[in-house]
Amino acid sequence: MIGASALGLLWPAADPAARDQAGASATLAPLPDRPVTLLVIGSDADRLGTTSNGAAPPGAPNSDALLLVRIDPKGPVQVLGLPTELAVKLPGQRSAIPLGAVYRQGGVALTATVVSELVGLDQGQPERYLVLSRGALRQLVDGLGSLELSPERTMRYADKAQKYTIDLQAGLQLLNGAQVEQLVRFREEAGGEAARRKRQQQVITGLQQQVTEPSQLARLPDLVRKLRRGVETNLSEAEALTLLAGVLAQPQSMRFASLPLEAPAQPQQPLRQLSPDAALPLWPPH
Repeated sequence: MIGASALGLLWPAADPAARDQAGASATLAPLPDRPVTLLVIGSDADRLGTTSNGAAPPGAPNSDALLLVRIDPKGPVQVLGLPTELAVKLPGQRSAIPLGAVYRQGGVALTATVVSELVGLDQGQPERYLVLSRGALRQLVDGLGSLELSPERTMRYADKAQKYTIDLQAGLQLLNGAQVEQLVRFREEAGGEAARRKRQQQVITGLQQQVTEPSQLARLPDLVRKLRRGVETNLSEAEALTLLAGVLAQPQSMRFASLPLEAPAQPQQPLRQLSPDAALPLWPPH
C-alpha cells in the first residue's frame, strides 16, 4: 500500500487556499493536483472471482455497468455512462459483440483498451480502475447507511431459476443495499438499457450526496478499507481516499454525459451503433 508520504510525491497536496475551499475533504486526504480518470466496471457477478455471474442470462461475468469518472480538483466531477449494448468488434473476431461482453473476453485490461480507443482518451488513460461486484455495491450502500432515492415507477420481477426477486415501490424513500441492487438491475422492455443508465445515474448522485454528509467523514477510511476485500482495483487505499477528497471538494457539481448512439433500426435491437456524427475525442469535454 502506498503511504501518505509516497502519495504526496505522486499527487502533491493542494495549496492552502485550495484546501480551505475543499473544507472537510482536506481532513480526509490531500487533493490530487491533476485530473484523474477512473474506469468503473460494475460486474453482474455477486462476488469477484466466480466463474458464473449467477444472473440472467447465466454465464461468465460481464460488465453490467461501465463508467468513466474524471475527478478534477479544479472542476466538477464528470461521469460518462458507457452503453453496454454498444457494438464493438475485437481484432480477429468476425462478429461484433456488446461492449459489456468485453470484460468476459479479456478482463480489465482489454476493457480499458477498448474504452480508451472508443472514447479517444490520451495514451495511458484510464490510469485507474475499479471492478465492483453486486455484493460490493450492497456493502457500499449499507456501509453508508442507506440512500434516499426516488424510483420513477413500481418495479416487480421474479426469476425462480436464480431465486431473485425485485419488488420496489415508486416515490422518494430510503433504500438499503439490496434494494439499490434491485433498482440498477431492473430491466424493462420500454426503456431498455437507456432507462437502466438513468437509474445508475440516480444511484451515483445518491452515493455522492450520502458521502458528502458531514457525519460520514469519519467513517469513510474504514469503509474504504472494508470494501477493498470485495473489489478489484489498482487504487491503493491512500489513493482511493484522495479521490474521495476530490469528490467531497466539489459536492454540488457532478456532470453526466453519454455517448451518442444511432436510433435502433428495430425495437429491442440487441446491439447499437455509435452515431456516425460522433467525433473523437468523445470525452471528456474540453
